[in-house]
Amino acid sequence: MDPYFGSLMLDELTGDLIWQVVQGELEKGNKPATVNRYLALIRCLLRMARDEWQWIDSFPKIRLLHGEVERDRWLNREDANRLIAVCPTHLAAIVRFALATGCRAREITGLEWNRVDLERQTAWLDQTKNGTPRGVPLNSDAIDVLEGQVGQHPRYCFTYKGKPIRWELTNTAWHTVLRKAGIEDFRFHDLRHTWASWHRQAGTSCDELKDLGGWKSRVMVDRYAKYATEHLRAAASRIENGKGGNVVNLTTFSLRRKEQRAS
Repeated sequence: MDPYFGSLMLDELTGDLIWQVVQGELEKGNKPATVNRYLALIRCLLRMARDEWQWIDSFPKIRLLHGEVERDRWLNREDANRLIAVCPTHLAAIVRFALATGCRAREITGLEWNRVDLERQTAWLDQTKNGTPRGVPLNSDAIDVLEGQVGQHPRYCFTYKGKPIRWELTNTAWHTVLRKAGIEDFRFHDLRHTWASWHRQAGTSCDELKDLGGWKSRVMVDRYAKYATEHLRAAASRIENGKGGNVVNLTTFSLRRKEQRAS
């Protein structure tokens, strides 16, 4: 039984009760990120109750808290290669595909061969986070991974011992390979952050990245803008040592003014 809602019926849930949840969690000393995970779970369950199970017609709007520290965790190429090297074969393929495409775990494990065209180098996803099907261009790394999976299963691209992967990828096996690779505080979803960070460092624009990653708005993409500095390089070089440019020597200017006044 939930400590906040007890035996409350779903259609009796109000915005005031949701706020009580927020207050209760904050009073426990939980950070906004922890509270937001709880709120997101409640919102997800209520959405399913409305859209899939049709138990309720509507539910109160649930807003996440501000002040959550943005997670900034990604791997460099050396760390990524070290992680792949210690992964079992099926997991190595999934990790490589995630780094090549930025696809989420569910999108990868649910990918079917009838939605892949190796010749046109495209995959079409129907199980996306925002519910909107999208096409994913496949680079040579992604193609290489998929070609290695051909013939292993008649329907699914990624499997384990000939069977579809139905479990959460961030499991015991995942934590085991992280320890072997010497990588700490890294979630499977951080592979998507890594992919996006690599793209921005390589010069991919935010608009291009938005389309590649299937984001509906620029808000989530702008967080990666800090990784691209090429457009600022020329500006940064203007004050390099030896490039006097138009920088005014204020000390010299001040001394000259004093000398003029004294004379």
